[in-house]
Amino acid sequence: MRPTMTDVARAANVSLKTVSRVVNEERSVSGPTQLSVQQAIRDLGYRRNEHARALREGRLSRMLGLVTKDVSNPFYAALARGVEEEVRDRALLVVAGSTDEDSERERALLELLCECRVGGLLVVPTGPDHSFLASELALGTPVVFVDRPPCHLAADTILIDNVGGARTAVLHLVAHGHRRVAYVGDLAGVFTTVGRLQGYREALVASGLPFDQELVRLGCHDSKSAEAAIIDLLSLAVPPTAVFTGNNRITSGVLRALAGVGMARPLAMVAFDDFELAPLLSPPVTVVAHDPVELGRRAARLICERLDGDAGPPRRTVVPTRLIPRGSGEAGP
Repeated sequence: MRPTMTDVARAANVSLKTVSRVVNEERSVSGPTQLSVQQAIRDLGYRRNEHARALREGRLSRMLGLVTKDVSNPFYAALARGVEEEVRDRALLVVAGSTDEDSERERALLELLCECRVGGLLVVPTGPDHSFLASELALGTPVVFVDRPPCHLAADTILIDNVGGARTAVLHLVAHGHRRVAYVGDLAGVFTTVGRLQGYREALVASGLPFDQELVRLGCHDSKSAEAAIIDLLSLAVPPTAVFTGNNRITSGVLRALAGVGMARPLAMVAFDDFELAPLLSPPVTVVAHDPVELGRRAARLICERLDGDAGPPRRTVVPTRLIPRGSGEAGP
């Protein structure tokens, strides 16, 4: 439990009012008493709750900071929409920024938002260390991580079932007779990529099939790199008969490449992330679906509960996915 001013007063053997005067840098406290209080503050690790103080004084910003990988990506745009829908009735404004998977940019954005005293932060994390936000949490600023967990920080987190969704996708392809299933994924160190690769492996093991590194292409951060990856896979001596794509941008690149390649038999596909045109393509694309708008709503709901005074331990929520068969994943090899 975080130490309070009452704890400091008790340790320094002074009144609560005296502690308040020292904390607020008033000059009416004698030198020895001030030193005693400051020592108690250091010993206990007390920090003034600036967030609560701002609430009391009516200075708290009506803004929430939303930091994602790329606000132009339909997934993150939908997530932002969910946040906005949830906080609209509370007269809160959502300010969004993109990290582009750059950890230095992420830290700069978050520190700038903290300097602006936003009411709370919603973060799709990128960097390898988020402990720099510990002081904000200690001061009472609620922080909710979405889609990926933070590193070196205990905080509220809402995730998608990446492992389960990927496992379902690959098992679906295997059930339709495919024995060479490729995986095209995002950057290797990204949390979602790791989880979806794990689900891919688990499905192969459960089906009695070997994991073949030759069929895996990671590092596809955009549509163009995904195009190159699928062309490379199709050039193998024994090419895959099916592919599992790791996100909507990768799916877009793979579909673009396949449209320009003549194949005797179409490549079966299951895509992680639904997208608007998926039911209209030929064949319609089978997907592992989840609701990014609902993901945003849940994150915003949680941050509002924290703003309302919920001081419970950090929560970790995993949102399930569902397979939507449409045709591309149901064709045999």
